[in-house]
Amino acid sequence: MSLETLINNDMKAAMIAKDMRKLEAIRGIKAALLLEKTGKDVSGGEIPEEVEVKMLQRLAKQRREAAAIYSEKGRNDLAEEELYQLSIIESYLPKQLSEEEIREKLKEIIAQTGAYSIKDMGKVMGMASKAFAGKADNKLVSDIVQQMLGA
Repeated sequence: MSLETLINNDMKAAMIAKDMRKLEAIRGIKAALLLEKTGKDVSGGEIPEEVEVKMLQRLAKQRREAAAIYSEKGRNDLAEEELYQLSIIESYLPKQLSEEEIREKLKEIIAQTGAYSIKDMGKVMGMASKAFAGKADNKLVSDIVQQMLGA
């Protein structure tokens, strides 16, 4: 089932349940999907899965950053709403890998590339970003690679 169909079904369910909070979060995702449909990466009206995942990751990152800012400024009510929307967005993302799973895969990638110092980080991150597409936060991957290469 495509993300768009899933979103539409969940939107209908939220409307029937009169869950306005969830409905608002889903509408935000739907709006972003509609914007992606008009983008350059889409042909024939179908959004490729990798574009959908990137869009969801971008929305999740925006919610995380907004929640952090609201918390910092003492607006916990707004931060709570952002975190709720983040939880809805994350429910549509592929299951995220644990830090341990990321480390195991990175060991393989480092062995494949022959990386031994921080100077080789670009090679490792190039392969890692393809291997972890949608399954891990690139910031976390980058931090782990720096640790492993001895930065």
